[in-house]
Amino acid sequence: MNISIFGTGNMARGLAVRFAQAGHQVTIASRDPAKAQAVAAEIGNNAQAASYADAAGKADAVVLAVPYEAASEVIAAAGGLAGKVVIDITNPLTADYSGLTIGHSTSAAEEIQKSAPAAKLVKAFNTVFASVLQNEGKAGGQPATVFIASNDAEARKSVADLAKSAGFKSVEAGSLAAARYLEPVAGLNIALGYGLGHGTDIAPTWQGVA
Repeated sequence: MNISIFGTGNMARGLAVRFAQAGHQVTIASRDPAKAQAVAAEIGNNAQAASYADAAGKADAVVLAVPYEAASEVIAAAGGLAGKVVIDITNPLTADYSGLTIGHSTSAAEEIQKSAPAAKLVKAFNTVFASVLQNEGKAGGQPATVFIASNDAEARKSVADLAKSAGFKSVEAGSLAAARYLEPVAGLNIALGYGLGHGTDIAPTWQGVA
């Protein structure tokens, strides 16, 4: 699969490594071409760098590994991402990471879908710490679970398969509205990991759910 990752932060790098090592073709896109080139060189495994628009054009799936507040701007720079599977890993966090800025009646994923109405938006990987990605996708020695929500059943399955190919467990969580639940789960994970001192070698899962 050709996967374009928008962003160069820790989550972008961690996912890029996991996908590249699983045999997928990875392209890194950033508003800073030099940074994208540097990250691609660091990842190796034939990773490439490109502009947002060029990366989107070659992609089977696009990963939004940018802050939630930047998502709409990046989507516009990429040309709208019509027809693309777009994986939203964002969480709408407050500046101090102590809570969410939206919820209940909408979610980051649903708001991003409004910025890319013709994209096949999928919520995934938002409950996984970057350090878990750097540890071969494992938390506590076990594969981390990726929860996946989308209104497009085919896109949801394709991202589930992608996650499994990279060594994760996956749980399909239903329609995109399920992101209203998944984003608070990420908030709980952050509270446990940082606020309560459990560290980042943790990840939420559901026992008995395949």
